[in-house]
Amino acid sequence: METRMGEGAAEQDDKAGKAQGQREGQRRLAQWVRDYSRLPGIPDEFLDPEGAPRAVWSRFFDAFGALAPDEIERRFGMADRHLREAGVTYRAPGDDADRPWSISHLPLLIDEADWRQLCAGITQRAELLECVLRDIYGEGRLIAEGALPAAAIAGSPEYLRPVCGVPPPGGRYLSLYAADVGRGPDGRWWVLGDRTQAPSGAGYALENRLVLSRAFSDLYKSMNVPRVAPFFEAFRDSLRARADRDEPRIGVLTPGSFSETYFEHATLARYLGFLLVEGDDLAVSDNRVHIRTVAGLKRLDVLLRRVDSNSLDPLELDASSRLGVPGLIDVLRKDGVVVANMPGSGVLEARALLGFLPALSRRLLGEDLKMPHIATWWCGQRAARDEVLARLDEVAIEGAYRRGVPGFDSSGPVLASELDAADRRRLVDAITARGMDYVGQEVVRLSTMPVWEQGQLTPRPFVLRVFAAATPDGWAIMPGGFCRIAEQPDARAVSMGDGARAAAVWVVSDKQVPTATLLPATDKVRIRRIAGVLPSRAADNLFWLGRYLERAEATLRLVRALGSPSGPNKGTAASLQSAERIQRLLVAWGAISQTSRTAPGRITAEALQSAERFGSALSLVRAAQRTATSLRERLSPDAWQVITEMAERLAYEVEDEDSVLSAAELTLQELASFAGLAQENMNRAAGWRFLDIGRRTERAINTTRFTRQFAYDEAGDEDLDILLTLVDCQITYRSRYLLAPILAPVRDLAVLDGYNPRSVAFQVTTLNEHIAALPSLKEHGLIEKPQRLAVAMQAMLATAEAEKLEVKTLFALEQDLLSLGDAIGEHYFPHGPNAARPEKLTGLA
Repeated sequence: METRMGEGAAEQDDKAGKAQGQREGQRRLAQWVRDYSRLPGIPDEFLDPEGAPRAVWSRFFDAFGALAPDEIERRFGMADRHLREAGVTYRAPGDDADRPWSISHLPLLIDEADWRQLCAGITQRAELLECVLRDIYGEGRLIAEGALPAAAIAGSPEYLRPVCGVPPPGGRYLSLYAADVGRGPDGRWWVLGDRTQAPSGAGYALENRLVLSRAFSDLYKSMNVPRVAPFFEAFRDSLRARADRDEPRIGVLTPGSFSETYFEHATLARYLGFLLVEGDDLAVSDNRVHIRTVAGLKRLDVLLRRVDSNSLDPLELDASSRLGVPGLIDVLRKDGVVVANMPGSGVLEARALLGFLPALSRRLLGEDLKMPHIATWWCGQRAARDEVLARLDEVAIEGAYRRGVPGFDSSGPVLASELDAADRRRLVDAITARGMDYVGQEVVRLSTMPVWEQGQLTPRPFVLRVFAAATPDGWAIMPGGFCRIAEQPDARAVSMGDGARAAAVWVVSDKQVPTATLLPATDKVRIRRIAGVLPSRAADNLFWLGRYLERAEATLRLVRALGSPSGPNKGTAASLQSAERIQRLLVAWGAISQTSRTAPGRITAEALQSAERFGSALSLVRAAQRTATSLRERLSPDAWQVITEMAERLAYEVEDEDSVLSAAELTLQELASFAGLAQENMNRAAGWRFLDIGRRTERAINTTRFTRQFAYDEAGDEDLDILLTLVDCQITYRSRYLLAPILAPVRDLAVLDGYNPRSVAFQVTTLNEHIAALPSLKEHGLIEKPQRLAVAMQAMLATAEAEKLEVKTLFALEQDLLSLGDAIGEHYFPHGPNAARPEKLTGLA
């Protein structure tokens, strides 16, 4: 009886606690609503016309408000930490470096009724634009019959004459479409712009969803938010279905790591299971597109392009482009590759066409547009031009074909009402002289959504990008989308700038939604054990990632040896001579300048973190980080995090010699962590081999240099002891010989001992194993140059004697190792005029 009574009391306490939490949450919500400063006259997503929270938001804040303030901040911190550790970045136009991704800590909530309206409008619009593209590049009836002015099409730089009359391989011009939408003054959704070139944001939408769903997992589940995996699955399967073989190879064509949205390209490639390729990775052969891989040319069937149309083929389009594939347009003519979206599809992004779409919808689809777009007048027509000039203070002026207004520095629209008299006159003259380059657009005020700032809700304008994927069963709409939130309270659609934050988008349902994943059902999986395809560029980057990290380790070991209290700075002649040798080596490696050689404390600090010296540990780790950026789709989050943390640690200014040593020690531990991740977690395919080849090559070179410097013929105990420290063999030597360092045993341990994982012989043996496992690129059956060099070095090291090992022999060995690195690069990573690979290759598929 006592036990039952005790349980009843506990249950009552639990209910009382929940009730107290609910009351506290309601109190907080009421306070937030009171403090919510609405912009006058602006429609709001959070509050209804009576000033009460809308049902979908009340449901959210009922649970959110029950969280304690410190718990809310902890969840927000978790989201920020995930973004930082995952390395989610973007690059704004004109930036030289990536910026950290900024996300609002509250999602945009859309109820089912609103979402159905959006889906219907987006589906209709996507189908309409597909029909317009098919006519523009096909029969041309719309222009011939006066439904579209020829100048509105031909004036666009995205109209590609070489693509006219080329049926799209796979049957679709648009595989992925997106529309930027906002809520208008009447509460309806309005289209602000179309994205038909290479719509971006889907990968960031995926990342935004992942971040907030992890930070608020219980809340996310309780809101019954439909998963985005079915959308991506439908998109992936539709691309596969358009290829002309059963198991096609699909690539994401990216401009490279300097692209504004490169992180997204890598995210999509990894999530969808596609190859991330650049133009230099591809070659045209036999009317097909192939990927240059370490095993020769491999056929590519589908390209999901993230490169602008005009840059796709320097032979027929922009001749100065280095982002595309020479001959790609001709392959399209011969139905040799599917490109999504079809080159030239960006012509529909022109604002000049917006005013014609309502009539085109009635003409081509037999129905009015279900979702209106922002009112637009193309000034290439006299009546529209006169209308714009008459209402100049009431409209925003935009470029008809590109972002920004021709003749003005602003990257966005121009409001004549905000111009001085001279600029206003200049704008009027420009529109009058060449109206086809300008459009006038209604200044639409956007709806606002709540943003969490300093513990309270604040309204901010937003734009929502909704994605549609063409599938055999029609258009699939991503449930949610990509939301941008303006930093300023100005709710005019023209004021959305590059500094906007992102937000996750949750479509809220009253019914429980099924879990979804891109993983296939277990009964449909065919077991495979394949190495996969490794593009030559990726292999090159993996090779140099290994080399940069190993160089950084060598520099850090020199810093530690020089700065250690037991190091070569004890004041004796031998110690000073050893310190001088370390300094000379750091100078030769570009880690320090000549002028700093007299101050040991300054030397170690400069070698550790000088941003100007190319051989400093900081510069080398940053070089590794840049190289790793090009491998985002191949590196695990843990590996990326280790590299990022090393760069951040070394960039933090050190205050004294102890701090230098501490930073060096911690970074060496992180390098060991990365090596362990690579050894234990990477699949033993060609990618892992090239990463390890880079590490082994660089370690062999560095160990040979260390041995030349500190195990010379007249080397004393001090120098030999430093060498054992640099090659991490102190314990092994002491356990073997039980005496002070002696030249021959030290040389044997550092250079010839095949059991020592840091010796030169061990590196060369491992290199031989890796090279032998790589595919042969020639059919003559002869041993190829990289293996020929490695085999010769292995034979020399296996037969050498430590007592007879001379400095000049070590120097020759170092030169052979350098030659081996060059031979690997020339053989497997061809660039420039060698990229065509004139010799006959095996593995052509």
